[in-house]
Amino acid sequence: MGSWVLLAVLLGFLAGAARGSEPWSNGTQVYSTNANSGSGSNGAFVALALIQSAAAKGAVCLDGSLPGYHLHRGSGSGSNNWLVNLEGGGWCNDVKSCVFRKGSRRGSSNHMERQLQFTGIMSNRPEENPDFYNWNRVKVRYCDGGSFTGDGADAASGLYFRGQRIWQAAMDDLMAQGMHSASQALLSGCSAGGASAILHCDEFRGMFPSNTRVKCLADAGMFLDSVDIAGRREMRDLFNGIVRLQGSGRSLPRSCTSHMDKTSVRRQGSRNIYQDTTSSRKSGSQNG
Repeated sequence: MGSWVLLAVLLGFLAGAARGSEPWSNGTQVYSTNANSGSGSNGAFVALALIQSAAAKGAVCLDGSLPGYHLHRGSGSGSNNWLVNLEGGGWCNDVKSCVFRKGSRRGSSNHMERQLQFTGIMSNRPEENPDFYNWNRVKVRYCDGGSFTGDGADAASGLYFRGQRIWQAAMDDLMAQGMHSASQALLSGCSAGGASAILHCDEFRGMFPSNTRVKCLADAGMFLDSVDIAGRREMRDLFNGIVRLQGSGRSLPRSCTSHMDKTSVRRQGSRNIYQDTTSSRKSGSQNG
């Protein structure tokens, strides 16, 4: 009986993390720090850049603050290659959870770390990251609670669901920073960021000329529509709430919504979207 209790507690903890209440993970291998700028033993510290043009486009975080990203420039053979990583960190699918979220770095740039240390796939150390260490590496911060898909607002609570606009504003800004001439471009993300990488994969491919090599990497970005031990479909209810609350339907891939209703795209999402987004070569990593 004890093992069943432990399993139930663990599943409840994971469900809470999916809803965006986890303070301990940003869904990637990029760790936060308040250290000074420069290089550390585990990777470079990279400053946050707010997207100044975003407000005019209505591309704002849950609380109305400006979105942002961290960019570490490439060098040498990687100077014309780009790795864009979409931050993860759960979701909010109702007003209460989104109001809670907007008081944190998951919903406001006012609470974001001004520097992050780039490690793992984002590291500038060749011994740690031999494939991408000298690429232009970008961390797009996650502050909309809907995997960069929402396009709406809730006036009563002062919430802005503008994930799709944030995505577009970030891409526009990066294109102006030189990404438009990339030889290779990789869109990646983990957890909620991995789901976003799947959802935006074809859109990302369409931003580049045909001779640019474009791929998408979704790390743990697939979420099963299965019954849990309590007899509920936790992920189904969660994704349905996101689509309805945040107006995400307009941002979902048309290759999916043309033959599925919009809540089903998110709910059954990962498997169907992965199959239907075919214009780019995709890579999925699902561990655990």
